[in-house]
Amino acid sequence: MFGLELSFIWAGLIALSVLIYVILDGFDLGVGLLFPLSKDEEERNLMMNSVAPIWDGNETWLVLGGGGLFAVFPLAYATIMPALYMPIILMLLGLVFRGVAFEYRWRTTRWKGLWDISFFGGSFVAAFCQGIALGALVQGIEIENRAYAGGWWDWLTPFSILTGVAVTMGYAMLGATWLNMKLEGRIQAHMRRLAWPFAIATVVFMGIFSIWTPFLDGEYYIRWFAFPTAIFTFLVPALVAVAVFGLFQGLRRHWDVTPFLCALALFVLGFIGIGISFYPHMVPPSLTIAEAAAPDSSLKFALVGTLVLLPMILSYTAYTYWVFRGKIDPAEGYH
Repeated sequence: MFGLELSFIWAGLIALSVLIYVILDGFDLGVGLLFPLSKDEEERNLMMNSVAPIWDGNETWLVLGGGGLFAVFPLAYATIMPALYMPIILMLLGLVFRGVAFEYRWRTTRWKGLWDISFFGGSFVAAFCQGIALGALVQGIEIENRAYAGGWWDWLTPFSILTGVAVTMGYAMLGATWLNMKLEGRIQAHMRRLAWPFAIATVVFMGIFSIWTPFLDGEYYIRWFAFPTAIFTFLVPALVAVAVFGLFQGLRRHWDVTPFLCALALFVLGFIGIGISFYPHMVPPSLTIAEAAAPDSSLKFALVGTLVLLPMILSYTAYTYWVFRGKIDPAEGYH
């Protein structure tokens, strides 16, 4: 029984790590997505400076989530990776090119345009492939004899492409609302205007995703529309409506913080909706959390280290955001 409880504790920790990664790295990927829409060099410099002190710390949570999956849910890792090799490899390459662009862009004049393209391209590829991977996981991974039994291109479907576009639009919305919060003057006004179309697109895609998902698998339909989980089917959309109202009201009234917090709330609520669909599976539609877990001894050993490291990472992250709070000073930054 204790082993069963440990597996669910670990599933919660990995889900938390993935959620924190999505909402933190989501907005700095969104900044990269908005790069082609910037008006001049000053705007691009300020956009990049708004995330320069924090972007690498944000990606710590991706390492924690992926490493935790490998350590404590090896069967899930062994089935997810073969199914999603291509989008995951492309995502990592996108993050590499994007990270290199952060450093090299400030050290050249002749090739600055190339690194601007790399910053945008890496952000786009990473965001789009994260969405595709999510869509492929939601639609289900074929497993036989505790191994992946699908084909090389099973991840590429209309649903996964839709999810890729949805996540990309959502990240751009997060980036625009983040920049609205961090910048001032004409650049802030420009980002606030950009937030509108991306926010509308995000809400539309969330609606399509929510309507489509219950019909992907009978288990999803039951969880969404059978008691008691059907309660969340009405509660989550109601909370989404509140967040959407706060987002658009904040943009309309030129508020700084509220649009960003409401945009984050949309991602959190979407994550909760996916969690309701998945539970109690680790890899839908057939591999449960308990079945995918490592032996109890491994779960206990890894949990001890995590209980030490997790508060440290949380403290470091909170401290970083506290130090770099407030508006961006145009005179400070990488340059």
